[in-house]
Amino acid sequence: MSPDRYCQEKAAASGSSFYYSFLFLPPEKRQAITALYAFCREVDDVVDECSDAGIARTKLDWWRSEIEHCFKGDPTHPVTCALLNPVQTHNLPVEYFQEIIDGMAMDLDQTRYETFPDLALYCHRVAGVVGLLSAEIFGYRDRHTLKYAETLGTAFQLTNILRDVREDAERGRIYLPLDEMLEHKVNPHDLLDLKPGEGMRALCHQQAQRAHEYYRRAIDYLPDADREAQRGGLIMAAIYRTLLKEIEADDYRVMEHRVRLTPIRKLWIAWNTARCERRWQRKYRKQPAHA
Repeated sequence: MSPDRYCQEKAAASGSSFYYSFLFLPPEKRQAITALYAFCREVDDVVDECSDAGIARTKLDWWRSEIEHCFKGDPTHPVTCALLNPVQTHNLPVEYFQEIIDGMAMDLDQTRYETFPDLALYCHRVAGVVGLLSAEIFGYRDRHTLKYAETLGTAFQLTNILRDVREDAERGRIYLPLDEMLEHKVNPHDLLDLKPGEGMRALCHQQAQRAHEYYRRAIDYLPDADREAQRGGLIMAAIYRTLLKEIEADDYRVMEHRVRLTPIRKLWIAWNTARCERRWQRKYRKQPAHA
């Protein structure tokens, strides 16, 4: 199996919303972003699937070394082989890949976050930095686009945290800020027992509003001149914002079941967003200042 095929299958098997946005990218960018996503899945799976923290650290250390080999031009894993061309043709700092691994390693040492600023560092490492790498692959002219990309990545992670509250609790992890849990009278021990009580809905509503604010800020940061290049991120945002709205419409019953969008709905959102963006671009180009 070729490295690119390995990454494609890794991305498709995950069922992630990201996969559907990749379908609307030019082939070279699709290959690069798929390889990046496959890397994120690999290191995330190390933490989620390895019950022995010591073994997980050893595996993450191996990935740190493998990334260094990739940037030196001699990778050995299918994912880093697929990343070889993107890191050579795009401005993809090796430090960003190491920071993603740092974020994954936080899960081995920390299962609680006292405040949102504490949680924000984790979100930046595991998602914001991915946004920055994605922006480099998609391309940009205005550096404000990097602020958009980092903020959007954090918005995705905040949505994931809300969606996965039960699954994370079953693994002994809580990504909801403890001070906000206290504010809404949600006891961490009760949450881990999957019986968080009456305050859970208000707590989830607070998290959803924060995620919405991050989406709004991200879109506000995106310069018009880079909107076409960043279309892949806008497609992701449309899918994730729909998921967030579904969680709200379901009355935040995240402890009862995981809210999902069907593959066909994700594909329709991706197609419709791409179509709307094409229309926006046609109007943008007709403006006198850009004639």
